[in-house]
Amino acid sequence: MSTPVMAASYLGAGTIEVSPVSVPDPAPGQVQVEVAFVGICGTDLHLLHGAMDSRVTVPAVIGHEMSGRVAAVGAGVTDHRVGDPVTVMPLVWDGTCPACAAGHQHVCQHLDFVGIDSPGALQGRWNVPASIVVGLPAGTDLRHAALVEPVAVAVHDVRRGEVAPGDRVVVLGGGPIGLLVAVVARHAGGEVLLLEPDAGRRAVVEGLGLRTADPVGQDADLLVQEWTGGAGADVVFEVSGAAPAVLQATALAKVRGTLVVVAIHPQPVPVDLKQVFWRELRLLGARVYERADFEEAGRLLADGVVPTDVMITDVLPLERVADAFTTLEAGGAMKLLVDVGGARVPADAASGSTGATA
Repeated sequence: MSTPVMAASYLGAGTIEVSPVSVPDPAPGQVQVEVAFVGICGTDLHLLHGAMDSRVTVPAVIGHEMSGRVAAVGAGVTDHRVGDPVTVMPLVWDGTCPACAAGHQHVCQHLDFVGIDSPGALQGRWNVPASIVVGLPAGTDLRHAALVEPVAVAVHDVRRGEVAPGDRVVVLGGGPIGLLVAVVARHAGGEVLLLEPDAGRRAVVEGLGLRTADPVGQDADLLVQEWTGGAGADVVFEVSGAAPAVLQATALAKVRGTLVVVAIHPQPVPVDLKQVFWRELRLLGARVYERADFEEAGRLLADGVVPTDVMITDVLPLERVADAFTTLEAGGAMKLLVDVGGARVPADAASGSTGATA
């Protein structure tokens, strides 16, 4: 049997369409999730712009930041029950490549990033392997739970940087991930300075009691030196994705400090390697997350560490998903959620669709 639901599919050329799809019953080893909310992020925007066309087969249902409830389970699934609140860690690895053999499955050399390389969450019901379903505490606010994935990114970043109590931490970039890295680093005991040129974003950061400054309007090197008594930062996180920030980043770290590259830079950018040599810096990449990061993210949300009301800028219905992309592209929004809410097919849409270009 199958269930008719509404789904948002990328069609190529900047076009996303909301139309009916038929979702089959879950196969053995699968969980069918009734999707509640899906977050739209910069990766989704890059996908809509065609930057990942080599990885997707259109029409492609997208979306990987989500929350929902178990609607059905396939044969052999015993860890999840119908009605349970859940999220999905959207990584499927092969378990056989050298990275997996070394215990680094999250950066598998043949990684399937669900929602890009395979169908994602912007549909009323979604069948996924039981192994990537992560249970949430009873009573979890499913709006907030849609933030588990981006919070897990920040948890992984901070863990990679080995932030310890008392560390001076500089975060370059005050977008959603930069803000979350700052919040998680503070929770780990770090003293945080977030550098962000946009005044609106700085105001949000300052409203959370975090130190912030404009790296364009003042000498960031001098500011960090004054803040750290001439030592430099223990850990610097590059989250902005801006080439000038990368060039500046190594000058902000202390001797034997750590620079964690979080942002995706699709093109090579200059790096001041003299500073890496001169100060014996550690230069680390931080990509996606591990299961422990996902579970910790759920705990941080449940404990109120994450400022969810500040993070969630707006919630739009599935039929307005194109508007969510337009708003995200315009800038100024932190996190936009799409209310999927198990989107069933209305009687008058059984054979129609709503196309839109973002």
